[in-house]
Amino acid sequence: MLPPIIGSTPRDEGWFALEEYLSTTGLVVDRGLEGVVVGSTVLSNVEGQVGRLTYRGYDIDDLAPNVCFEEVVHLLLYGHLPTATELASLKKELTSRRELPEPLIAAMRNTPKTAWPMDVLRTITSGLALFVPANNKGEHVSDVHTAIELIAKMTTILAAWDRIRRGLDPIEPRADLSHAANFLYMRSGKVPTDVEEDAIDTYFVLLADHSYNASTFSARVTASTRADLYAASTAALATLTGDLHGGAASAAYNNLVAIGNPANAEKFVRDELAKGNRIMGMGHREYRVRDPRARHLDEMAKKLSDQLGNSKWYAIASELEKQSQKILAEEKPDRKIYANVDFYSAPLFADLGIAGDEYTAIFACGRIAGWTAHILEQLHDNRLIRPQATYSGPPPGPFVPIEKR
Repeated sequence: MLPPIIGSTPRDEGWFALEEYLSTTGLVVDRGLEGVVVGSTVLSNVEGQVGRLTYRGYDIDDLAPNVCFEEVVHLLLYGHLPTATELASLKKELTSRRELPEPLIAAMRNTPKTAWPMDVLRTITSGLALFVPANNKGEHVSDVHTAIELIAKMTTILAAWDRIRRGLDPIEPRADLSHAANFLYMRSGKVPTDVEEDAIDTYFVLLADHSYNASTFSARVTASTRADLYAASTAALATLTGDLHGGAASAAYNNLVAIGNPANAEKFVRDELAKGNRIMGMGHREYRVRDPRARHLDEMAKKLSDQLGNSKWYAIASELEKQSQKILAEEKPDRKIYANVDFYSAPLFADLGIAGDEYTAIFACGRIAGWTAHILEQLHDNRLIRPQATYSGPPPGPFVPIEKR
């Protein structure tokens, strides 16, 4: 019989009583599933100890500077990097699927302008299913073309919302622009510079997949019930909303705003650590060295800053990373901490003029490639994901009628 939990917090006396009970039974509870293998995938591999990320065997260090996001989409969905003909075909399909159903545009127009971008993105993405035929069980076709549909439309949703909430009309997508360039164009009405286009394209490449992270696992759990791509992608979006997963870039941006000047970075770090706060964008659950994606975003943020005439955002971020490492090394010499993918996303987006509350939604616009690939992989060789839980409540007891309670 399990002992009752005495208090109400995760680490109270009852929790320790539970741990003592588990130690006598041989059962193991891994809160957060850290170190627990729950499945396999051919899509990406995270090697945290050495700081390596690969997509289907291709190192991100080779992909980021050499391929466009559309090539990565093809790699994840079709299993190989495309030929020129295959890439042209994929681009044609993506551009043909960018436009949104008018009722969804109308829904955004009727949405409060104060709505959080991730709430809008999640809601409208789910709404896409309303305009796709379903079978008599309410199921929609989940195939590679549905995945391309979601990838194509997600940036349109976010760009449309950005304009609508600013009191502007959405801009129609352009078929002659790349996925990244079209996203920036639909926000501003201006064709981006090569550096601006490359910045967003590189970001999408770097964020396309990351093995069984929280949102991807959520998508696979949903898909394991045989829910379709729309439902599973919506579940992933909901999971990404939490600031322990997708919200770190916005939090990192808020830090840059609070610091205001590179000279203030050291005091900011010392004050935050004294309060017991983390420096958002520093450190990662998987990587024990610098996140391999951070280097590429560091370089892209620097290029963008130089194009703009040395924007303050990159200078603050660079000094913040330096001071964070220095001060943490003073306090804990045996512990090293490094920038993760979110850290340099913040100055990059800020220099592109993107509002800080949209950063998580842009994350989703890149990760939708991986989410859809994982959902299709799950559906291809499916087994319902249904873990067990160890009961830690009170033992069975007599029922007490309401008049005697």
